[in-house]
Amino acid sequence: MAKYDLIGATGCATGIAHTYMAQEALEQAAQKMGLTIKVETHGQTGVDDPLTQEEIDNARAVVVASDIDVDADRFAGLPVVMVPVAAAIKDPKKLIDEALAPDAPVYKASQARKAADGDDKRGGESIGHLIYTSLMNGVSHMLPLVVAGGVLVAISFFWGIYSADPKNEQYNAFAAMLNNIGGTTMGLMVPVLCAYIGEAIAKRSGLIVGFAVGMLALNGGTGFLGGIVGGYIAGAVVLILQHLLAPLPDREFRGLKAIFLYPVLGVFIAGTLMFLITKPMAAINTGMMDFLKGMQNSDPIILGLVVGAMCAFDFGGPINKAAYLTGTALLAQGNAFFMAGVSAACIAPPLATGFAVLMNKKAYTRDERSAGYVNFLLGSTHITEGAIPFAAKNPLINIPCFMLGSAIAAALTYVGKVQVPAPHGGFIVLPLVTHPVMWVLYILIGSLVSGVLLAIVAGRASKKHNAVAPVVSMAGLTGDEAATAIAPAATEADKDSDSVTSDWGQILTEANIVLDLTAKDRDDALHQLAELAVQNGLATDAEAVYRKYLHRESEGSTGMEQGIAIPHAQDATIKRSAMLVVRLTRPIEWQTFDQQPVDTMISFLIPAHDDGDHLRYLSNTAKLLTHPQFVERLKAASTPLQILTLFKQ
Repeated sequence: MAKYDLIGATGCATGIAHTYMAQEALEQAAQKMGLTIKVETHGQTGVDDPLTQEEIDNARAVVVASDIDVDADRFAGLPVVMVPVAAAIKDPKKLIDEALAPDAPVYKASQARKAADGDDKRGGESIGHLIYTSLMNGVSHMLPLVVAGGVLVAISFFWGIYSADPKNEQYNAFAAMLNNIGGTTMGLMVPVLCAYIGEAIAKRSGLIVGFAVGMLALNGGTGFLGGIVGGYIAGAVVLILQHLLAPLPDREFRGLKAIFLYPVLGVFIAGTLMFLITKPMAAINTGMMDFLKGMQNSDPIILGLVVGAMCAFDFGGPINKAAYLTGTALLAQGNAFFMAGVSAACIAPPLATGFAVLMNKKAYTRDERSAGYVNFLLGSTHITEGAIPFAAKNPLINIPCFMLGSAIAAALTYVGKVQVPAPHGGFIVLPLVTHPVMWVLYILIGSLVSGVLLAIVAGRASKKHNAVAPVVSMAGLTGDEAATAIAPAATEADKDSDSVTSDWGQILTEANIVLDLTAKDRDDALHQLAELAVQNGLATDAEAVYRKYLHRESEGSTGMEQGIAIPHAQDATIKRSAMLVVRLTRPIEWQTFDQQPVDTMISFLIPAHDDGDHLRYLSNTAKLLTHPQFVERLKAASTPLQILTLFKQ
């Protein structure tokens, strides 16, 4: 069993990008300091690289950078630094220094939760951090349900806005079924939010009481505000019961507490409290929703400016999440206007970084330019986090630039009365959007405004410091290393293996890697990709997949730079998420950022109803392509096994 100087755990509410960016930043910083580290990630797909008890026992210190509960009690007895996930992205070296300092706070065993049913009492962290992490724990479990339910409801509208109404001529039985499934799934938003807030505070008993209180909040019409308040009530009530019942001997009453006392008393007390505040909470929720609906019509510009600024202020932090939660709550009530502005404001920042590096290439390093190009792809799929390193370079100036562009995009969206019935997905859900062309145009306008400002700021900073790009501190690194879009790029040959690790074997096999494909042009290459998918049993209809490839290219080229393109297709004929890596015997013309022909294609195949797992691989591929050494080894590989091994490293 390997021993590590440091161990860590990272997690964010969405579990897509922040989680892995923090992981890589900590690993890069530790390596520069000559330390060994293992970081456990709590992403949307579950826990990756879980820490064993032996690894915990042998570690010198712990860094917990998470916005959700990661069960910190198992680190009792070790020096532990607990911070939001963004802190590890911005300055991991500082966190490592704090964790290893002689006066580092020790997470004491006596502070850990200890309850008769195995539910421990929270200790060793500030109340403020507990409140925040428990809220993010609820949000992270709620989001997949909101996305799944929202998309299914949106798809049902293909048959007509009243297709679920049996009394209307638009009625369609299949659409009604989709609407029912999606609506029921969306209805779980409040109970799940409430339950997992309670779970983060008081573990299993908090989860049980939280579900019950969440249903009361849902039926009482209190909305997500009631879910949040109910979650804290549930957690607090269980903690109080654990304290009051602590004198009962564990040995005799352990099972009684867990199965009877905590659930019955907890649901009764917390349920009564929720019942008493239901009417005022419902009134507050209704008033807030009515106010926002009214602003959509009376003051769309002001609403857009506020929503846009909130979304771009902290890129997935609490202010951003407040806007997003409000959008999902309104979406659950059938209001798709508000979410359109939120989505536009979240998509604009990463696109802005791409426009900035295109407009002022000399002001950015090569790795920064690569990061900006990759952000076109990330932004188009509603992954905002790629903009974080650009914002971190000069936050007092760059963040307002992002906020202005996002505010413009959101305001135009509200003025244009665009509706986006899906809470995530970016341009992937364009078929579900009303006025899709105008919506994309509004986002591009906002992105261009931010991009122009960022390019001007970068140019002035470049001249001021007499360098291609300013040396800044981000993620504990400087210069080129701080400039990558997803995480610091390695600059020595032995850092190639620092890329994020994933179980690439789930979607990439040797059979999916071809090194000698001959194609006449881009369309021919895409057609052969589709045929390869059918040949390998990944899809059933090559023509259908080929059409989806072409459709995606019509929305915007997937050509990157350095001869690489990332075409992808989503279709019902695709059986499962998969990845193809193809090298061409002769480069072909493709619209790329550096105007160079393409000789390597990294393609993603996505089924119609995907669980979102491909987003993790897409994000991780974007990370890998920001490492020059990875690209060099990819181009130099002579066998499929070498390429497969390279991705798995």
